[in-house]
Amino acid sequence: MTYAVGLLLDAGLVFASDTRTNAGVDHVSTFKKMTVFEVPGERVIVLMASGNLAVTQSVVSQLKAWNTATPRTGAGRARANRSILKAETMFEAARIVGAALREVHALDGDYMKAHGHDFNAMFILGGQIGQERPRLFQVYSAGNFIEAGKDTPYFQIGETKYGKPIIDRIVRPETPLSVAAKCTLISFDSTMRSNVSVAMPLDLLTYEKDELRVGDYRRIPRNDPYMTALSDGWSKGILAAFEALPDPDWPVAKPESSPAKRKRKG
Repeated sequence: MTYAVGLLLDAGLVFASDTRTNAGVDHVSTFKKMTVFEVPGERVIVLMASGNLAVTQSVVSQLKAWNTATPRTGAGRARANRSILKAETMFEAARIVGAALREVHALDGDYMKAHGHDFNAMFILGGQIGQERPRLFQVYSAGNFIEAGKDTPYFQIGETKYGKPIIDRIVRPETPLSVAAKCTLISFDSTMRSNVSVAMPLDLLTYEKDELRVGDYRRIPRNDPYMTALSDGWSKGILAAFEALPDPDWPVAKPESSPAKRKRKG
């Protein structure tokens, strides 16, 4: 399992992903699930993956192969035209990721099915190319995709349910990048507290609109001081907020009035 989040904001984009992969409780590993395609001054494209690791790694490898293809032959020209580094829009970049997914499925899908494995992969793709506004997409296993907008300014993939409430309550398109990054890390803390299949270290990248270069990327390791302070502060804050809430104003059954206790008393 994994957890990854991409946020589309007026100020830019925020991306975060964990690094935990597991194939059973006795086979746990760490793999980076965030890939950056950057041409400073021209484009920044970030791709995050969840699902079958062999599938997602094959897709990323296919994309990198298309980036280095030389148009010497007809086949070479076709591969070079699929380079994500040459896409003119983020929509075109999303189509290229979808094409890579379908190509990997054509090669491996039947073999995986024959061995009882689902072809399972999902991606978050976001970035900015040239003067086009920043855009964010979620790409599904079939290679189709949807785009984030004002009504849905973020996407999650993987283990999404534990981290969703805090993002829903805090993030709006006008949210500053620093606040969105903090909210995203709290989202990860909530997820890791409830599901051991999501774990540190985390990869966090923020991109400021129109910069056309990675603004800030950092690997957040286990026992990171800021992450520890954030986790402790969030836990104490939730407890304080809970204790400040009013108790129910309707009658609550007392423990001694339960049928089992009345029977023991008799």
